[in-house]
Amino acid sequence: MNAIERAIEAAVGGICRAVLWVSTSVIFVILCANTVLRYATGASLQWGNEVPELLFPWLVMAGVVLAAQHGAHITTSFMMEKLPFSARRPLTALSWLVVAALYATLTVATFQMLDIVHDEKSPILHVPGSVTYGCVMGGMAMLAVLALFSAWHAWNTADVPATGGAGAEVPHVPQAHW
Repeated sequence: MNAIERAIEAAVGGICRAVLWVSTSVIFVILCANTVLRYATGASLQWGNEVPELLFPWLVMAGVVLAAQHGAHITTSFMMEKLPFSARRPLTALSWLVVAALYATLTVATFQMLDIVHDEKSPILHVPGSVTYGCVMGGMAMLAVLALFSAWHAWNTADVPATGGAGAEVPHVPQAHW
């Protein structure tokens, strides 16, 4: 992995971790404050239910991207593991390219919908619907980039394990998550 790839992956991870921390913290504080106000005064923040609804998609997308970055998604890999390495490497790279193309397609489709959903406003704060769709679009774009990196890594996996020698294990090829 070269320096540019490491920098991009670090930036994606940093952005997602920041979004996770901020959204989780804000949701927690607002829900706690609303609960205290409800029990103490019988009233609550009018916008207190709306902000967590707006932040939750950001929290989810950040988690999805981080899970993809760390290979923490559920995979069905038993069939790929049965293939010889010479077939597994190109098939895995092709699979990752298909995944990247699908994420890119979703990114473009979401971008095209931003104008439509921009007119939808949240009831109290009047936040446009495009804010939520924008987080989905950004998440899909990050997933497409990570899938391209995985395709590159799968294609460039060495034919022989790093340790070499007879009886050594077959090199690990990063599996596409379907």
